Amino acid sequence: MTGRAAQLAEAVRMVVLDVDGVLTDGSIFYGGTNQSEIKAFNTKDGLGIKRLIDNGIEVAVITARSSEAVSRRMQELSVGTVLQGRGNKREALLEILEASTISLSEVAYMGDDLPDLDPLRMVGLATCPSDAVPAVRDIADWVAPLPGGRGAVRSLSDFILGAQGKGAPFLEQDR
Repeated sequence: MTGRAAQLAEAVRMVVLDVDGVLTDGSIFYGGTNQSEIKAFNTKDGLGIKRLIDNGIEVAVITARSSEAVSRRMQELSVGTVLQGRGNKREALLEILEASTISLSEVAYMGDDLPDLDPLRMVGLATCPSDAVPAVRDIADWVAPLPGGRGAVRSLSDFILGAQGKGAPFLEQDR
């Protein structure tokens, strides 16, 4: 699987991510009556997103839920396309690509559950965290060695950048 997946990763120009179960571990915390929900994001995943963007790979987010926490975190990471409240992820993915010169074969998608099946079947590189549901793992070209919210996105970033010959850690430059 990895050899074929690495070949597919060479063509990736955009990474599209689900949120709950991918960028988070899927937990949702609710505060009092006037507080919004709270989500925990992994800083390693954030650095992976920044590395993708810094290397010319667009990053977009599609999520069925709507959350101020997602808006804030994606803004901090300079993710320009964030579609929230989008239960039909297939339509959302097509909408993103309508305004782009990127084709479906140049997209990597990471999802973890049944609503992600359609976009996973559509893209060039279908990926998921290690704790994705079996139906998603079964169709994935590449399965991250880590679970959602615990570095799966960083693993994907490192995998894609490595396949494209851009995998040298930027830290080597700082030594």
